[in-house]
Amino acid sequence: MRRPQAIPDKIMTLPQLLATVAAWRVTGQTVAFTNGVFDLLHEGHIFSLSQAAAEASRLVVAINADASVKRLKGPERPLNNEQARALVMASLVMVDAVILFEDDTPLALVKAILPDVMVKGGDYTVEQIAGAAEVLAHGGRVVINPLIPGISTTGLIAQMRQG
Repeated sequence: MRRPQAIPDKIMTLPQLLATVAAWRVTGQTVAFTNGVFDLLHEGHIFSLSQAAAEASRLVVAINADASVKRLKGPERPLNNEQARALVMASLVMVDAVILFEDDTPLALVKAILPDVMVKGGDYTVEQIAGAAEVLAHGGRVVINPLIPGISTTGLIAQMRQG
């Protein structure tokens, strides 16, 4: 994409996303969904997002809002605020839509979107993935991507602190 002015348009509200997903489906496109904090984008994220994008015609990425990150990761996180994280995510060519969510899990989003494929990193089992049961019950698939060993945001932060 050589249209940087379109990047912010990929960051959507729920009504915008639902309309966009409906339009994709009318044209026969399938939707993959993944979620996370995506605080410091690293090669593990790029691998996982690329794998997720390969699972369907379109990729929706849900990003934990700042308040959610603080509850899940502690008071020192996120390092980058939600708008910055959403903008970086929206700038990636394999990402078609980005949405922020306030809850600790994306369950409400998953129920609203009912993606064809839900994709998470290999540190989860299907039973641990919020929304997996709903996706499967709706005829969708759940894919667990392998992790790249030794690559994590928490590990990167620890390395930076050691100097």
